[in-house]
Amino acid sequence: MYQFLVSFTVKPENRDDFVRAAHRTARDSLANEPGSHRFEVIADEENADVFYLNEVYEDVDAFNAHAGGPYFAAFFAEASGYAEGPTWLMRGNVVANGPADLRS
Repeated sequence: MYQFLVSFTVKPENRDDFVRAAHRTARDSLANEPGSHRFEVIADEENADVFYLNEVYEDVDAFNAHAGGPYFAAFFAEASGYAEGPTWLMRGNVVANGPADLRS
């Protein structure tokens, strides 16, 4: 699994617009892109103008398909008018079957 976390800083008057656009992108991507597995919109607990997108894809190729697709393009066409970002905070592949996968 390939996943990443990015942040966006949004103009205060456009917070609801950003959330709507991100949720629409999540809904459409998860419904229509087979390699899309998770798309979470997270509000920062200390700064109301900061949002995070936590996304999970089958692999980097699935992410690249998403990034080249219509939902990604539509999101950035809208959000670029009122949001700064993305700032990449984390990206990479899940390392499976290691100590972190153990459950007590």
